[in-house]
Amino acid sequence: MSKAQETIKSIPEPTLRRLPSYCQVLLGLAEQEQEYVSCTQLGDALHIDPTLIRKDLALAGATGRPKVGYVTKELHQQLEHFLGWNNARDAVLIGAGSLGSALMGYKAFDQYGVNIVLAFDHDPDKIGKKIHGIPVLPLTRMPNLLERMKVHLGILTVPADDAQSISELMVMNGILAIWNFAPIALKVPEGIIVQNEDLFSSLGILSSKLAALLKRTETDHEEVLT
Repeated sequence: MSKAQETIKSIPEPTLRRLPSYCQVLLGLAEQEQEYVSCTQLGDALHIDPTLIRKDLALAGATGRPKVGYVTKELHQQLEHFLGWNNARDAVLIGAGSLGSALMGYKAFDQYGVNIVLAFDHDPDKIGKKIHGIPVLPLTRMPNLLERMKVHLGILTVPADDAQSISELMVMNGILAIWNFAPIALKVPEGIIVQNEDLFSSLGILSSKLAALLKRTETDHEEVLT
């Protein structure tokens, strides 16, 4: 494991999840030509404790100036470098269905260091075509092409029943990091990075909170009427 990988691994995941939000605010301030920014300003924009932001930035190696704060553009560039966004990485996507197609059409990935170069699927209606300019090839060609192209990032958008076997095939052919959108916990060898995006869990949480909010609203309304 490289020194950079060890550094990222040592950063708490909640911090890693907050850093992109700081980047978005910093980008907007840089475009407005604001020279300096403080943790208080970032905290006000994101509703986060400035002390927590200061700790996050320190973990990412950023240091501010007393009574001045951080140089906006420098801090933005430093966080992008830390996150690897300024060094585009080629990626492949497996599963060119509705979700996979939507991800292939998301142009902003370029800003976050991801360049989807190929997609793989087993649907004959998709194979041989291009989706948002990205070629879709048969899944059977994936092992040979991954080995030749030296791609290390894979995006998995297949049904749960297929996810584990395909992830094993990805790892066997050089994939080191998997962005997993399949609703299943993958079993991978030590050293392989998996980032799970469980859309159904997020929807369940959102629905539960909405139900609770509506219930409180109905209760308050009944109390007013009585």
